[in-house]
Formats: sequence, C-alpha cells, structure tokens
Amino acid sequence: MITRERGGLLRSRDFRLLWTGETTSVLGSSIAVVALPLVAVVTLRASTFAVGLLTAVAWLPWLLIGLPAGAWVDRWPKRPIMLVCNTFSMLVFLSVPVAAWFGLLTMTQLLVVALAGGVAKVFFNVAYRAYLPSLVAKEELQEANEKLQGSESVAQIGGPGLAGLLAQGFGAVTGVLADAVSFGISVLCLRSIRYREPERVVTTRSRLRDEIRDGLAFVLHDRYLRVFAVFGAISNVALMGYQSIEVVFLARDLGVGPGAVGLVLALVGAGGVFGAMLSGKLAAQVGTARSFVLCEAFGALMMLLGPLAQGGWDLAFFVAAGFSLSAGVVGSNVLNATFKQRYVPAALFGRVTASMSVLSFGAIALGGLLGGILGETAGVRQTLWLMAGLEVVAVVGLLFTPVGRCRDFPADRK
Repeated sequence: MITRERGGLLRSRDFRLLWTGETTSVLGSSIAVVALPLVAVVTLRASTFAVGLLTAVAWLPWLLIGLPAGAWVDRWPKRPIMLVCNTFSMLVFLSVPVAAWFGLLTMTQLLVVALAGGVAKVFFNVAYRAYLPSLVAKEELQEANEKLQGSESVAQIGGPGLAGLLAQGFGAVTGVLADAVSFGISVLCLRSIRYREPERVVTTRSRLRDEIRDGLAFVLHDRYLRVFAVFGAISNVALMGYQSIEVVFLARDLGVGPGAVGLVLALVGAGGVFGAMLSGKLAAQVGTARSFVLCEAFGALMMLLGPLAQGGWDLAFFVAAGFSLSAGVVGSNVLNATFKQRYVPAALFGRVTASMSVLSFGAIALGGLLGGILGETAGVRQTLWLMAGLEVVAVVGLLFTPVGRCRDFPADRK
C-alpha cells in the first residue's frame, strides 16, 4: 500500500502509473464517446434511434452480468482483471477503423463493439474501484479520488475536441482508433505497477449466488447505500437520456459542424475539473453529505438552460448548462466514491459496487434508449427538457432521505 509522501500522491510511482494509465484511457474513451456517434451519424447515416441505441447497448452489460461480475471480482486479484479488460477493449475498438478501411463497417458492428466494450467496462470498473483502497491509505482516498476525477475531467475536456478535429481532418473512425491506442497505453502502465495485492484467504468458498445475495443484502439493509442506488438510477436515466442525443442536437438541430461539436463538448467537460477541485474544500466547509446534495442540485438546476440553445450566441446556454452539470456530477462523484471506499468492507466491496451499479448503470442503458426513442418521436429539444426536469425531481427527492438530512457521511458502518 502507498503511504503518504511529501508532495502528495503524485510522488508515488505506483499511484502515478495508475493515474497516467486511467487518465489516458479516459481520454481515449471521451474521444470515442463523440467519435462513435459521429461515425453512426456522418459515415453510416444512422437514425436518432440508432444513435440512442448505440449508447444504450454500451451500458446494457451492467444489467446482464453486473451482479456475478461483482462476486467474481471479489474472488480474484484486481490488477490482472484490469489488464485483461483493457487488452480486450483495445482489440475490440481497433476492429472499427480496420473494418472502415476495408469498406466493411456496418451499424451492426458498431453495436456489437459497443456491447463488447461495455462487458469489459463492467469488470474493469468494479475491479478498479476495489483496487484503489488497497493501493492507497484510507486517509488518502479523498486526495486520490480528487486527482483521478480531476485528471479524468481534463481528459474529457480534450477528448471531444480531439474527436472533432480528428473527424474533420481524417474521418470519424480515427477517433475510435485513438481509443484503441489509449487502452494499449493503459495496459503498459498497469503492467508497470510494482505493488501486488495481498492474497485473500478463503477457507470455504460460497456458491456464487450466495455471494451475490450477500452484496445485495448489504446494500438493501443500509440506509445510505440504498438511497445512492435508487437516486443514481433515476439520475442516470435523466443524464444519459440527455447526453445520448447531445451530438444529434448540436449537429442536426443547431447545424454545428463536427469540429465545433468537439469544441462545445470540450467546454462542457471543463466543468468536471472545477467540480473535482472544489469538492474537498466544499466538504470541509459544509460537510460531505451536504456537499454531495449541493453539487447535485447545482448541476440539475443549470441543466435546464441546455434546451434554450438556438444556435449562434445562444449556444452559450448549452455550454453553461453542460459546464455546470459536469461540475456538479464530478464533484458529487468524488464525495460518493470516497464515502463508499471508506465505508464498505474490503471483502464485500466488489459485490456491493456491482449491486449498486447494476441498478444505477443499468439505468444508463435505459436512459440512452429512452433518449433515442423520445428524440425520434417527440423531438430532440423536447426530450432535453423532459430529462432536465426528471433530474430536478430526483434531486428534490434526495432532500427527504437520510443523505439529505445529515451533514457528513459516516466513516464506518454502524
């Protein structure tokens, strides 16, 4: 485990490698988030529904395999799982530019790639969240999450801009190639980490379904985790329903070109850096739980500005909404992740994370699908209004829960 060094965690070689690999991978993924829909819209002339479906299938694996994935991750060392997942993702996303260069790319392949990448992401995310508390000391988790979320937000700023520039200069599939390369860099960084997790001593191995049930029971019987799971599900439907049609809204409704789409989404992502930097300071002033609620409320209310954009200078409404939403979501994510890493026992962490993620991340698939369907039938702008309203309702409901009524999250489960 990393111990505190003068100058912070970035002076530690192992944390620096994890931070570099994950930041690079997020940069590639943030390029692909724009590049894949652009490939669908520009290259394959896909419908709004197909673009929403592309987002939905990437998150569908949480519903299909999330629970057993959590139990399996708790049984195995975490770093090898992360290595396998990123190697697999590299090969899967590499198939898109290869198929495009030979004139064989289809919407079906894009959907399969998104689904396969989503499967790898399930295992990687559960393992990654369980790996961090073993790599750094408990009192350094806040700093670790701030640095990781902050740099990921920086990557998400550059990613859309790079995706737009790559699409403008070399074609949209080049952005997917960049994603594949980023996974390769992440693999090299993970392989170079010297720290090895202590082996988990298991005297008797329970059946998989019993281990899954233990994780579910822990979440269902805990008043804080139960709230996070339900709120996360409702919020993610709204957020992904909104975000899944952003590219369509900008490119088709507002007539923004590919390069400008990337620039707009890069400005939107800048809010995440702001949120990550201020989350710790805000928590110290008003409390961790209150800070979480404030971050969510700020993002939700500002989200209502997005559908007001008409093009030209009115595009500033969309940028302001997205910037504020990114700041609120990233700030609350730092606080949420730190709380769970301190609060949940290490032996149950994978199962608890997966149990909550099945509901909250599975809702992302529903949100992406819902955004595509409503965007096609009711209109893109109208769908943005609906999703922004749903997010506001979710935050209002949060105020009447144990999370909304306390100043600080508990450090340990009582």
